[in-house]
Amino acid sequence: MRYPGAALLLSLLLIVAPAASASLPIDAKGLPTLAPMLAEVTPAVVNISVRTRAPMEDNPLFQDPLFRRFFNIPDRPAREEQSTGSGVIVDRAHGYVLTNNHVINNAQEIVVTLKDRRTLKARLVGTDPGTDVAVLKIDASNLAELKFGDSDAMNVGDFVVAIGNPFGIGQTVTSGIVSALGRTGLGIEGYEDFIQTDASINPGNSGGALVNLAGELIGINTAILGPSGSSVGIGFAVPSNMVRSVMEQIIRFGEVRRGRVGVITQDMTHELAQSLAAGSADGAVVVKVEPGSPADNAGLKSRDIVTGVNGKPVRGSADLRNRMGLIPVGEEVELQVQRGGRPLELRLRIGELFTMTEIPGEAVPQLAGVRVSNIEQGMPLYGMVEGAIITRIEPKSPGAKTGLRPGDVLYGVNRKRVHSVKELLAALHQAERPLRIFLLRGDTRLTLTIR
Repeated sequence: MRYPGAALLLSLLLIVAPAASASLPIDAKGLPTLAPMLAEVTPAVVNISVRTRAPMEDNPLFQDPLFRRFFNIPDRPAREEQSTGSGVIVDRAHGYVLTNNHVINNAQEIVVTLKDRRTLKARLVGTDPGTDVAVLKIDASNLAELKFGDSDAMNVGDFVVAIGNPFGIGQTVTSGIVSALGRTGLGIEGYEDFIQTDASINPGNSGGALVNLAGELIGINTAILGPSGSSVGIGFAVPSNMVRSVMEQIIRFGEVRRGRVGVITQDMTHELAQSLAAGSADGAVVVKVEPGSPADNAGLKSRDIVTGVNGKPVRGSADLRNRMGLIPVGEEVELQVQRGGRPLELRLRIGELFTMTEIPGEAVPQLAGVRVSNIEQGMPLYGMVEGAIITRIEPKSPGAKTGLRPGDVLYGVNRKRVHSVKELLAALHQAERPLRIFLLRGDTRLTLTIR
């Protein structure tokens, strides 16, 4: 069968190809190639093998000899599970390796395999489930490293390369372009500002590198969107600027010290832009300000439009949340604000999260070790949000292993909205596993999956 347009299409490709590859190195035959760049960067991308305990063995009942004897459960060694992912060496002097939190979650042992086949045990420095970033440390000499690039400088259409260990078959390189920037609202992580790419990303690529044509790290591959569980050309990476900020806090504090701002915002709309005399459709519109909060003390008011943080523009509500969520407690930020069409500069100091240790709360059977309370008058969040606030989590309890924290406000279970402790307990009683818990932590909305 003949295709009349085939010759024209081929001609167009031949015309476009040289322009697209103009900045690429040329091999001995005069053909464009990524090989020289990949030869430099691929030694910094590693395979990560994780040994975890089987979920059943995490239940304290199965660790009780009397329970085992009563139900005739043999006293056997805990069953172990193996999983693999990828990682990126970003500091060869200190041996720091970046990967995803979900790659090493609940790990009993973490082993890093270098491209030269050296196998090293890794120590977990810290994790941040909100951005799905984890930092490991290995002790070895002659390590390669991948330099950070500026993810804010990327544009839709820029060429990128994904490097990782898909399906555990060994290091693999795939290429594509940046399909979209600033992807949010996907329910994958709490702080979403993903780079979307059509470079093939598959299971095992998690934690691997997304690099630009200069061989710089511009993202950590973290998720795919596809009904089959493998690549259909929609992959997501955590931007390098976000990853770098998270890594610096983890190395410094062992965690990301997010604080409280005390403001609820929404995205700008065309109608809002007209009513607020806004110059553009960018920015986050202030809906509510918590009395006595850092936002209130800084002078933020309802209907203000936050257009920038420390001089960097804010696209929308999620963008503002992401930027503020990476600033440690106690630090000051400069907000660029529009009020009634007039520009303002406000200084805001990030406050500490409110603690609930003195409130007893009510036990949650489905989340053993967790106690919750209604948000009563006098609490900082009263009138700002409805739900059940966690007052206490017993150390080493099953609830403590979920990633929940005191002060979290639980407002939904498996997409069912809850407004009180009574509604939360009823929703959990009726819900089937896995549980999807929707919660507010500080000023950030998160989705937590409990299997």
